[in-house]
Amino acid sequence: MALLKNSFKVFTLLLSLALAAVFCGTALSGWSLRTKGLVEELPSVFPEGLKTLWNSHTLIETQKLQNLLQEVTQLRAEISSLKEFTQMALESCVKTDWALKSSGATIDTQRTSQTYDCKDSCVCRFLRFFWPASPPDTILQPNVLPGNCWPFKGHQGQVVIRLPARVYLTAITVQHITKEASPSGTIISAPKDIAVFGVDADREEETLLGMFTYNVEKDPIQTFPLKNMLLPRAFSHVKLLVKSNWGNPWYTCIYRVKVHGKMENQKASTKGPDI
Repeated sequence: MALLKNSFKVFTLLLSLALAAVFCGTALSGWSLRTKGLVEELPSVFPEGLKTLWNSHTLIETQKLQNLLQEVTQLRAEISSLKEFTQMALESCVKTDWALKSSGATIDTQRTSQTYDCKDSCVCRFLRFFWPASPPDTILQPNVLPGNCWPFKGHQGQVVIRLPARVYLTAITVQHITKEASPSGTIISAPKDIAVFGVDADREEETLLGMFTYNVEKDPIQTFPLKNMLLPRAFSHVKLLVKSNWGNPWYTCIYRVKVHGKMENQKASTKGPDI
């Protein structure tokens, strides 16, 4: 009886060991398979994540580079515009101005449009800073401040400038204020389409020297070359004919006009036209 009990205990122990061995072997095998699968996936998952990260970084850097290039392009355009304006202003200052009152230039009032009288219009209630109206010779003086201009009625008019000497005309400069400097925020009274004529004092004959457009979207000081090269001729007067303005129905304002060229006796001492 005792022998039977001992045999049963031994059998039970062996059975337990066998079951434990089977369970541990199965679990170990499953863990090994899962670990092997993860290890096999790492080479494909890691490069893909690294590639995505690299692409994102490249995209960000590309966008930064594009923004930088746009800023550089804009800066170059602004520098070019500033250089052009500076050069134009410098040339305008360096060139002799024959339409300067202090140098002897005057207005031929007989051939100049009448000054606009704002007292006859109700619009004066809103534009009192312009009045009393400045005379035509205002355009012969360098004081270009808001309101310090010569106004004539409507969008068409003319002014004839008597030069201090007979001059071979080469260019003309027209100056207006900017929108930023205007109290109203607009400059619709600025001249737009302009024609320039050379005129002699002793006769009514006029010689067309050029037609141009003053653009309010560009620099306030604009210089235009005149066609007086093929048959160069000196004139004692210059006529500025304004054909239109930028939208003001009541009046047109001229702030500053400069006339450039060479005096007749200076021209005679040279071999040819000094353009």
